[in-house]
Amino acid sequence: CFQELPLAVLKRPHCFCTWTSSLFDINQQSDEQRCADGGAPNRTATPASTAPPESGHYQVYHTPVLSRCKERMFLPQRSSSLVALSSFPGAGNTWVRHLIELVTGYYTGSFYFDGSLYNRFKGEKDYWKSGRSVCVKTHESGQKEIEMFDSAILLIRNPYRSLIAEFNRKCAGHLGHATEAQWDSKWPEFVSSYAPWWASHALSWLKFGQRLLVVHYEELQRALLPQLRLVAAFLNVSITEERLLCAQSNQDGHFKRPGAQRPSFDPFTPDMRRMIDSFILTVDQALQSRNFSGLPQEYLPR
Repeated sequence: CFQELPLAVLKRPHCFCTWTSSLFDINQQSDEQRCADGGAPNRTATPASTAPPESGHYQVYHTPVLSRCKERMFLPQRSSSLVALSSFPGAGNTWVRHLIELVTGYYTGSFYFDGSLYNRFKGEKDYWKSGRSVCVKTHESGQKEIEMFDSAILLIRNPYRSLIAEFNRKCAGHLGHATEAQWDSKWPEFVSSYAPWWASHALSWLKFGQRLLVVHYEELQRALLPQLRLVAAFLNVSITEERLLCAQSNQDGHFKRPGAQRPSFDPFTPDMRRMIDSFILTVDQALQSRNFSGLPQEYLPR
């Protein structure tokens, strides 16, 4: 390859360097045995020929050009508009910050300072009202705090999963797991205080938020790129296909707990489920009353 392009595409006897396109979606992978390998002469795709001439299966590799999308910076000009990335704890805020930074190339900030996150999020130490970050993480849900922001991305996750994730974080940090003793001794009180907060957080932002984009964690998992396009448009940031591919390729970012240590039992009692299900219905109705789509069907009680 003689040009700096983000993808190398191999199909014997050709090797193409090319731009990203819908032809090469890493979510549509095939068995490696179906892709030809072996030596191939180098070629560089031209605008009129951005892919190998034959249909079929190809080996697609990221070049170092694509790795550069991990580089981030503060906004070149301070923004006079503050955008919140608001969520209930345990809803995946850290993961979504990672995705936003990858797809926009700009640091995200935080209403707080979490020293354990600073190595990965250089905007963590920056004053949250500096205007140098593309958006600001917050879990606040009071009217005064909400009205400090000009707009907000409201991130919502299934409360059952959010509660488990936040309980693990409080007991064992961002990537750890609670012990059996902690589940036995601390979980019931945690649910009784945090489950109502899951609902009140969403309801407060729906009531007092000035300009909102509602994003569901599960929709990000199912349809990452369309959701990231919506987020970038809401943030008024132009993005490239290379940035989208970079976010897609590095989407986990080491911000997910390994699943092996999840509790082997159902931690939710029938009384807990009745309470949480009632909150789900309340938030679903509030979303629809604000002309947003309701909660994903998987949240709703059956």
